[in-house]
Amino acid sequence: MKIAIGNDHAGTNYKNEIKNFLIKKNITVINHGTNNNESVDYADYIHPVAKQVESKEVDMGIIICGSGNGANMTANKHQKIRSALCWNKEIAELSRTHNNANILSIPSRFVSLKESLEMVEVFLKTEFEGGRHLKRINKIPKKQ
Repeated sequence: MKIAIGNDHAGTNYKNEIKNFLIKKNITVINHGTNNNESVDYADYIHPVAKQVESKEVDMGIIICGSGNGANMTANKHQKIRSALCWNKEIAELSRTHNNANILSIPSRFVSLKESLEMVEVFLKTEFEGGRHLKRINKIPKKQ
């Protein structure tokens, strides 16, 4: 499995811990995030993650910013992205089973590191249910 990860300054510490967590599970991690805590613009680090997920260069993405909102909004500008802002493992699971989310957005200022790692674990192992949910997610992309 290959995961792209991106973060702004509010997510650097979480990104490093998540990256180590994934590497221990033999998951390849492509880091698009900043590596320090100096203020940066989240979009510069999130678009590359979304592009790699959209082109299927990676299996999934993880994005992190303070509230999770800016990162999530940025990722969802890409047509083939279904980024889910999650704040607990139950929401992360539903984002996969019902919405086939392909990017997990984490609000680092509002969840603990432990909760973040639990969400990552659940997000990566949960499969999409399909069925009635497939019809719904097929309606998400903007009609040209």
